[in-house]
Amino acid sequence: MIKVSETAKSKIVTLMADDGFDAFTDYVRVGVKSGGCSGLSYDLKFDKAMGENDKLFEDNNIKIAVDKKSFLYLAGTILEYSGGLNGKGFVFNNPNAQRTCGCGESFSL
Repeated sequence: MIKVSETAKSKIVTLMADDGFDAFTDYVRVGVKSGGCSGLSYDLKFDKAMGENDKLFEDNNIKIAVDKKSFLYLAGTILEYSGGLNGKGFVFNNPNAQRTCGCGESFSL
């Protein structure tokens, strides 16, 4: 399961509306791809459709679509949003990550 914090939910709802998506019917697609300074990087985008190999989760009234391969790396992750002085953006608190880079955008197992 992937969880969504209150701050992340608020930002997701705003960004989805700005991009023409509906946060209560469309999906936040979360995935993992090769690359980044630690080996794997996170991918987050909005989507209107589920794929054949997707798992669907819902937390905090946000629908999250994750392909089965990425789910192996993301199980138990909490999606948060940080707007502090050190930068703004979504933060993946991933209990599976053994090492992360300084920017927090990539990880390794």
